[in-house]
Amino acid sequence: MSRSSSPSPASGLRPPAHPAVRTLALACVAAIAVTGCARGSTNDKNNDPGIEFSSDAELQGKLDVMGFNRDADEVASTRTDLAEEAIKPATLSAPAGELDTQQLLSAIAAGKAPDLIYINRDELGSMAARKAVMPLDTCIEGEGINTDDFRESALAQVTFDGNVYGVPEFNQVQIIMANAEMLNSAGLSVQDIDGSNPQLITDAAEKMMQHKNGKLSAIGYDPKLPEFLPLWAMGEGAALVSEDGRTALLNDPKVVSALEFGIDLYEKQDGFGTVKSLRDSADFFGKGNQFATNALGAMPMEQWYVNILNDVSPDTPMAFTTMKTSAGEPMSFGTGSAWAIPSGGDNPQAACRFLKTMTTTDTWLAASKARSDDRVKDQKPFTGLFTANRTADEQIKEQFVDTNDYLASPWAEAVEASYEANNHSFAIPALPADAQFKQAWLDAVNRVLSGNASVTDSLETAQDEAQRALDQAWSEWEANSQASSSEQ
Repeated sequence: MSRSSSPSPASGLRPPAHPAVRTLALACVAAIAVTGCARGSTNDKNNDPGIEFSSDAELQGKLDVMGFNRDADEVASTRTDLAEEAIKPATLSAPAGELDTQQLLSAIAAGKAPDLIYINRDELGSMAARKAVMPLDTCIEGEGINTDDFRESALAQVTFDGNVYGVPEFNQVQIIMANAEMLNSAGLSVQDIDGSNPQLITDAAEKMMQHKNGKLSAIGYDPKLPEFLPLWAMGEGAALVSEDGRTALLNDPKVVSALEFGIDLYEKQDGFGTVKSLRDSADFFGKGNQFATNALGAMPMEQWYVNILNDVSPDTPMAFTTMKTSAGEPMSFGTGSAWAIPSGGDNPQAACRFLKTMTTTDTWLAASKARSDDRVKDQKPFTGLFTANRTADEQIKEQFVDTNDYLASPWAEAVEASYEANNHSFAIPALPADAQFKQAWLDAVNRVLSGNASVTDSLETAQDEAQRALDQAWSEWEANSQASSSEQ
């Protein structure tokens, strides 16, 4: 597993246990009311007309949840307690464990689907295309879920072919993190490494990298490839796929330029293999991390790593800023989790009430108070919870972050950068072949990093692979949808 993977389901800023898309999500939710009772409109298994959702309904039976650990930390347990209370007299069954999509699909095929799943948003498009999860439009309407609270990019990730299939939860974004001492020694500032001028990053990398006995002993700047290609491409103003999710854009000249920049950056630091070897030798989650040992000048990284650094190496001189586009605008690549309701579950009404409660502003505030109280008790700063609920984030910052007496420089700058990044996040939209698309661009980068292909050739190969996967998946989806319509 990549060390830059997302935090565990309920962890917020804790370590992992394992063009911006806007219009699509807004178009599909603009007409959804936020109160009342709703009933499905077709006889498709994914949207049974017999399923009625109402915020006033008394719920019954058992709610089976897959892929979530309620005891992961106080953020998870606080929210789960509130959601469990909200579904009473229905009862909750939520065995700890990550979601196994193959196990899920097998359970659905066998008629033993769970009622609710906790899933990575970049997997939801394929689940929707396979009709493994149901559209949530009537759930959203009936339970009165206020979609205006959610970030547009996060909604786009859970919106497929005009319908919402998930309710987004945490939002993981990246900021620039740097060793302030190495920056200062090289005569640099955070403006030199924020991405607004790629040449300045190259210069900074060469100034900050160090050698000992002829071997690289400190990385100047790690662009964190392959996983952050979408971030660097957007820095050049390029998306990897069209806004409607139908056209791969992996051979866009700006994507080519972004990858060439990252590869060149590694080459100027003795090559990717050398950088990766030094990166992997560090105690990433401990006091021997790269920043604490002066083995790294700067890198983009998910915001949860701020708390790791503050906990294990609080005295390390650090500097933080947001990633910028070449036009100087702040940006981040938003990823995260979502709640979705599988097709064929026994208790979709309880599932809808539960996911609503888990993601509402009041629930996030209760969880933030629990986390904040723990941090204050330990005399440590509370750096916030970064969610897909924009309204919740704003209130969390005002009530618990800005009032924390232990939040001082440089960690205060880290928090400000993280909030700015979260407010300027973009996302890859829901795709019917999301796994194949992601693998195509990851493979493209890895071929170049391993020296097996040029940037242009590798991205052309990836473009062909990705477009074939998208064309096939969309064709199958449309054929199945047409067949379902003709049966009604």
